[in-house]
Amino acid sequence: MKERQLKQILPAQPVSDGAGVKIRRSLGLQPQLRLDPFLMLDCFGSDQAADYLAGFPAHPHRGFETVTYMLDGHMLHEDHLGNQGHLKSGGVQWMTAGSGIIHSEMPQQESGLMRGFQLWLNLPANEKMKDPAYVDLKPEQLSRVELAGGGHAIVIAGNLTLPLQHKTVAGPIQGLSTEPLYVDLSFTAGEQVQLHIPSGHNALVYPFEGEVKIGGSRVQTHQAAILTDGDSLTITADAAARVIVLAAKPIGEPVVQYGPFVMNSVAEIEQAIRDYQAGSLTKMAAGTIQV
Repeated sequence: MKERQLKQILPAQPVSDGAGVKIRRSLGLQPQLRLDPFLMLDCFGSDQAADYLAGFPAHPHRGFETVTYMLDGHMLHEDHLGNQGHLKSGGVQWMTAGSGIIHSEMPQQESGLMRGFQLWLNLPANEKMKDPAYVDLKPEQLSRVELAGGGHAIVIAGNLTLPLQHKTVAGPIQGLSTEPLYVDLSFTAGEQVQLHIPSGHNALVYPFEGEVKIGGSRVQTHQAAILTDGDSLTITADAAARVIVLAAKPIGEPVVQYGPFVMNSVAEIEQAIRDYQAGSLTKMAAGTIQV
């Protein structure tokens, strides 16, 4: 096995998005700070209602997927057809914008902790204009496995393989062309976890509670740790910690982004803008991904 090591640290920076929601952004701050096929990674979290109450009013997307993982709180998703999905603590929404969708994400609470992640995952050129679709996953639909050291893993997408425990756990999201792995790992003090990541897939680790070590390198809270290539990853936590692990097969195509549109050329971006202005960005229906 070839062990993955730390390649680059991207500290999350405070930014605001939507109608002023305060978030921490690591991937996607600048075009050169992407990790194919991951376009953007936001971590939002506050117990101050003023930081999140305005939410993310109706806005368009085309050409990629958005993944919202709600750690704490209650968010209402609504699309241009009036379809609604309630994201509550521990839930996930996996949305394929494809050819076009207009949606909003609005908090459904006026106080308390609102915390979670939003990931933007690129689509290859031959899928960018596919029909939009989404799935809302309740916490009990996610896969959970206990770790040997007392912690646990929650698997959202892909297959988590733990070689030392001789276990492979499948998440509910499967069959996507980028073969994404999305795992939430909770560590007890002193715990070490080894997991398999396919060679050639780009990967990162993001601690959002506590800090961890990869090899001899320390990764602090709210730092995105970009990893070298390999097929094995070992993470150690001296104290209790919680991280997300992301990995996926790179697409290797040009990326042209203009706000909420991500395509392969300037001409395609210009077409997306024209379609949006003409009211023809969206199709008549958004489907549901089967899990």
